[in-house]
Amino acid sequence: MSEKQDISENYVRTKTLVGYIPRKVANAEVYADLGFKCGLEIHQQLMTDKKLFCRCPAGVYHDKEDFDAEVIRHMRPTLSELGEYDGTALMEFKTKKNIVYRLKNETACTYEIDDTPPFPIDRQALDIAIQIALMLKTNIVGELHITRKQYLDGSIPTGFQRTAIVGIEGDIPLAGKTVRIIQLSIEEDSCREVSDIGHWRVYATDRLGMPLIEMVTYPDMTTPDEAAEAGQYLRFLARSSGLVRTGIGAAREDVNVSITGGARVEIKGVAHIAWIPELTHNEAFRQKALLEIASRLQKSGSADGWKPAVETLRARLLGGFYTAMSTYSNDGHRLVAVNLPGFAGNLSFFTQAGKVFADEISGRLKVVACLEQPNMLASEHVREELILSEQDASEIRRLLHAAKDDAQIVLWGPSEDIDTAIETIEERCLMAFEGVPNETRKGLPDGTTIFERVLPGPDRMYPDTDSAPIPIEDEHIETIRTQVPVAVDVRVRQLREWDIPEDTYPYLLSRNLLPTIDRIVSESSLPPRFVGTLFGHTLKMLEGRQSRASGFSYNKVYGLTKFVIDRGLDKDILKAMLPVLYEHPSMVFESVLTTIGFSSATEDEILSYLPALKTKFRDLCTSSDPNACTDWIMGQLRKHALGNMPLRELRTLVEREVNHE
Repeated sequence: MSEKQDISENYVRTKTLVGYIPRKVANAEVYADLGFKCGLEIHQQLMTDKKLFCRCPAGVYHDKEDFDAEVIRHMRPTLSELGEYDGTALMEFKTKKNIVYRLKNETACTYEIDDTPPFPIDRQALDIAIQIALMLKTNIVGELHITRKQYLDGSIPTGFQRTAIVGIEGDIPLAGKTVRIIQLSIEEDSCREVSDIGHWRVYATDRLGMPLIEMVTYPDMTTPDEAAEAGQYLRFLARSSGLVRTGIGAAREDVNVSITGGARVEIKGVAHIAWIPELTHNEAFRQKALLEIASRLQKSGSADGWKPAVETLRARLLGGFYTAMSTYSNDGHRLVAVNLPGFAGNLSFFTQAGKVFADEISGRLKVVACLEQPNMLASEHVREELILSEQDASEIRRLLHAAKDDAQIVLWGPSEDIDTAIETIEERCLMAFEGVPNETRKGLPDGTTIFERVLPGPDRMYPDTDSAPIPIEDEHIETIRTQVPVAVDVRVRQLREWDIPEDTYPYLLSRNLLPTIDRIVSESSLPPRFVGTLFGHTLKMLEGRQSRASGFSYNKVYGLTKFVIDRGLDKDILKAMLPVLYEHPSMVFESVLTTIGFSSATEDEILSYLPALKTKFRDLCTSSDPNACTDWIMGQLRKHALGNMPLRELRTLVEREVNHE
């Protein structure tokens, strides 16, 4: 057996050690055995004219390269009133990041950089937040207290976010269970990240300060699918208000996951609810793997006195050719070998699909020491391009006086970052003895995660002395309560009663189309199933195929259906008219009819073509398909019948004529 084959088989065996189970075959019993728990934090931008604490316009975006000025800031930790440093602040300080903010005059002011006190909270935003809090069945606070929540990654220039709790202790119904809501808060949004490379992190400030709500659940979800179901319900609930923004970045999910013996890990900024099942499944097994690694380390040694050995290398020492080292430069860079006592077999230990424990170290090197990946080689199989050759590994073990059960890594980068990198490696390896570190991770489209930052401490919120408490009167709450829309679960029951296909539900609910469908059905004789599929199939297909023309709104469909009914046209013509209206929203409905070639005809006039068409088909076609003649005649008559008579009724008459000899 070759060395390469042996390495690959060892890599596969680690999955067996961890007891990894793919999500497609995992069931509720698997997650119960893990002690899987999940809670959600759903952030949703509100449809307001202004930002939350200033009078800049909300919802106005600019290109990341289109800006009028730049501001550069640096993160520095300060002692709290208790004489302690926040762990996240210390980590961010280590990165020595230059935080750049790109400002556009139209969307930014001196409030964003804390040079101007906050304006009174935007009342339009507060009323929307109260309405959605009522939809969650929470108890509305009698007095709104604005606080400051530390934001230490630089995404808010002040280092804190103004936020306030609006409602507490609510619930939402899922299939077979109720999920409890901890709270709904109103807060200001953070900046959009443009790039994060090395010591430079760049943000655009157009989104900064926009009003959003945060809906927080208890960790009541016990399977990944339940987590996604709860996320969808909260998404549909917010959108059913008709008062929230939609589109890329308008809603984001933070997903908290833990298992028995593990720790709360926050997967930050999940862009799509469809990602949640895979992300949470993989995080659960990542934690299981880290617990297994901790057990192995504790059996073979102790964290007490554990210390890596370090040696600076010369590039020519490495005889192998490593594509990973393409960024290495002798000019101002250091090449370092690190010995990890007792870590043999653990660097290559499986943690997530396509990732091993070495990736846990590499991820922190990227974030904390700002060493862009790939940033290290290993003595064990990580990936083909990241493993040291046996010859180089042997020489490095000799230089480091390594024992048999030790593992080695080689890293490189600017000299000023290497000491931070070595400290980061030591810190992460010591954490490995304990199991699962509390941290924030970033979710990737493939369902895996990468390290983002240390999880903030529980004492990150404190009163905002610039903002007075705001009383919320009972009378005002009751006025808003009268505007609360029908609950999502009631809407779902309505869809089922209408016999609308279930594959349309996500589209109809996410776009809050039920009120429009309800209006059409109640004001016309159109069947609910037909109206539901007009939106959920025909319109959805159009949106998937082409960009929506400026000026198109779902109310246009209501107007179109009313026009067809008032003209006494058959409903089937709506599916032909809708694509034209979607592409040309300003076109008058009569012109839409002209565009599709409609002309009025009676049923007798349409059926008068039947004998001639029947004869023509027999002269032209020799098909043995018994339906061929009917299908061909329907194709010829459809343009005459569309809008004048039901196509299904026409087919019945054609079949009768074709089969009549």
